[in-house]
Amino acid sequence: MFDLIVIGGGAAGFFGAIQAALAKPTMRIAIFERGKTVLGKVKVSGGGRCNVTNAVFDPVELSENYPRGRKELLGPFYTYSPQDTVDFFEERGIPLKTELDGRIFPESDSSQTIIDCFLNETKKLGITILKNSAVKEISPSPTIKEGWRVTTMNKHYHAQKLLVASGSSPKVWKLLGGLGHSIVAPVPSLFTFNIRDNRISGLQGLSTPANVDIMPKTHYDSKIVVQLKSKIEREPLFTAKGPVLITHWGLSGPAILKLSSWGAKQLQAYHYIFRIRINWVPDHNKGTMLGLLREMRMAEPKKTIFKTKVVPLPSRLWISLAKAAGIGPNIRWTEVTKEQLLQFATELTECSLKVEGKSTFKEEFVTAGGIDLKEINFKTFGSKLMPNLYFAGEIMDIDAVTGGFNFQNAWTGAYIAAQAIASD
Repeated sequence: MFDLIVIGGGAAGFFGAIQAALAKPTMRIAIFERGKTVLGKVKVSGGGRCNVTNAVFDPVELSENYPRGRKELLGPFYTYSPQDTVDFFEERGIPLKTELDGRIFPESDSSQTIIDCFLNETKKLGITILKNSAVKEISPSPTIKEGWRVTTMNKHYHAQKLLVASGSSPKVWKLLGGLGHSIVAPVPSLFTFNIRDNRISGLQGLSTPANVDIMPKTHYDSKIVVQLKSKIEREPLFTAKGPVLITHWGLSGPAILKLSSWGAKQLQAYHYIFRIRINWVPDHNKGTMLGLLREMRMAEPKKTIFKTKVVPLPSRLWISLAKAAGIGPNIRWTEVTKEQLLQFATELTECSLKVEGKSTFKEEFVTAGGIDLKEINFKTFGSKLMPNLYFAGEIMDIDAVTGGFNFQNAWTGAYIAAQAIASD
C-alpha cells in the first residue's frame, strides 16, 4: 500500500516523486521501473553530460521550442521555469554552467552527477524504488476509494494516487487507452536527414551556419518544380536557422534536428522523402550573393574561383558548390560566364537537396505522440477523465527541439503534478 505510485524510473518519474515527498514528507511513495537500472536516458543525454535545461527564462520564448505542447506549457512555465530547475540543483550542491548556445550542464560535465543527486534525494526522503517491475495492468483499486491498483508480473500494489511518467511507452499507452484515454499515434522526432548528393559527398565533419527550409510538396519532385516555376517561391513548410553538420549519411546539426521536430508528423506522412533548400550563407540571398560574386570578378579577375572565397564557408564546401555550378579548378574570375555565376549564387543560397529517409539521433531520441493533450488539466497535470491520475514527461503528446527543452518539460510537469498530489 502506498499513497503515491510513480510509473517510470526516468527523469520525470524521479523528479515527481522527490517533489511530492518534499511537499508532503509523510507520503509513502514508490517508483516502478521496468528495467534493471533507473535514469537510463539521463545517463546518455547530452553526450553523457546531461543537458538539464536551457537558459531561455522567458516562458513565452521558452514555449516556442515545443512543436507539440507550446500552448499548453505556457502557463506551467510561469509556475516552474528553467530558473527553478537551476535553483533545485544548485541548492543541492550541484553547480551548473551555461554554454554559448544556451544549453545548461552540470559543471562536472557528467550525467552521473545528476543521477547521484536523484538517488541521494530518494534515499533521504524514504522513497521506495522497485526495479524489474514492468507494469502489466492499471485498474481502479477495489480497496481504496478513487484509488489505483498497479499489477506487475506477480504482485498487486495499491495507491491513492498514480503518476504516470513512463516516457514513450507503447505498452503503457495501451493500458491508459484501456482506461479511456485517447492516444495520439507516435512518430519519431529529432532525427537526421539521409541525403546522397555529390555536393556534400566526402565532406563529412564540416559544419556551417545555414538557413534550411523544408519545401512544399510541389518541390519534392524536380520535374514538378520545372513545370510549376511560377510557384517556386511559395513559402516553405518549415524553416530553421542554425549550424548544419555534414555527415557520411547526409545532414545533421541543430538546424536539421529542429526541422525534424517541427515537421515530425508531416514528414512521416511523406515517408521521409522530401526536398530541402539550404542557404549556406544566411547573411545573403541570391541577389546579394550574385552582386558579391560580380564584385569579386571585377576586383580579382586573374585569380581562380576555387582559391578565392568571398564568404566564410569551409573551403571544401565552397569548391564543391562551385563544381556544381559547372566551374572547374582552373577557371579564373574573368573567365566565368554569367550563367555559371548565377548558378553559383543559387547553389550558395538556394541549394536544393533531396532527402531520402532518416537516421535516429540516438543521443536525444524523442517521440512525438502520446496522451491527447485535450484530456489533461495543465493546472495540475491531472487526467480530466479520472481522479487521482497524473502525467509527466513524454507520456503526453509533448516534445521539444534539442537543447534541454525536453528535460524542462519533465521537470515542470512533474513539479506541478507533485504539488497537486501533495495538496489533498
